[in-house]
Amino acid sequence: MKKDKLFTRRRVLIAGAAFLGAAGARVLTADPTGSPVRGTPGAGGPQARQALKPSAYRLEPMTGFTPRRPTPDKPAVRREPILRVSGRGRAMVLTFDDGPDPRYTPSILRTLRKHDVRAMFFVCGEMAVDNKDLLAEMADDGHIVGNHTWTHPLLTALGRSEIRSEIARTSDVIEDAYGERPVWFRAPYGAWNRATFQIGADLGMEPLAWTVDSLDWTTPGTATIISRVEEGAAPGVIVLSHDAGGDRSQTVRALRDYLPELLDSGYHITVPRRQNS
Repeated sequence: MKKDKLFTRRRVLIAGAAFLGAAGARVLTADPTGSPVRGTPGAGGPQARQALKPSAYRLEPMTGFTPRRPTPDKPAVRREPILRVSGRGRAMVLTFDDGPDPRYTPSILRTLRKHDVRAMFFVCGEMAVDNKDLLAEMADDGHIVGNHTWTHPLLTALGRSEIRSEIARTSDVIEDAYGERPVWFRAPYGAWNRATFQIGADLGMEPLAWTVDSLDWTTPGTATIISRVEEGAAPGVIVLSHDAGGDRSQTVRALRDYLPELLDSGYHITVPRRQNS
């Protein structure tokens, strides 16, 4: 799949994504016993650099990893995507978009497995349909698979029927390979409008964005990706990275470095939990 040319549009759309972040964060609880995270999206650089004792959560099951259960009821239609989570201690979420890609996704899965960490993968249907074994592996490891449309288009430029087709077809493939229909949706380029929120909710999914963008799709260098993730780390943040759509070898190497550092600094890497309404 040739998505590299699509990524150039991200430069234009970053301002729009930032506007959504400033419009007001939505906080989602990753742990029923946790209290809401206070603070603004993206804040937390100085706090992230404080040295802490090894995390007590490191060897505990991830908060959102539970046995298969019925799909929650349709969510309410939101006006902004969810930007943060809250939970036990210093909870964070790692997300990977555009895959699965057999060149990079297996390495990411091995690193996550090595550290007993769960993450979220927002997959594109045209990638997933040829790599269903990787979605099955994600299910076996307890990761969450979300919907990232079929061809990674700019949804705000499409009609409602096209938007629905892009999302619904991908949900069908995910259900076939992963074993459940997705309950999370992420718009390509972070470009949302009223139609995407309405259609996503009608198909049973909550919209999830991100707080920290590693900008790994620009291939800035492994060290730069590591620095962006570690400096942006803070309770409640959602980190955006990619496991497909181009050369993601820097992302693979960066994860091997920053993941154990985050864990040793006391961060609890988890996945969000959808609640039945």
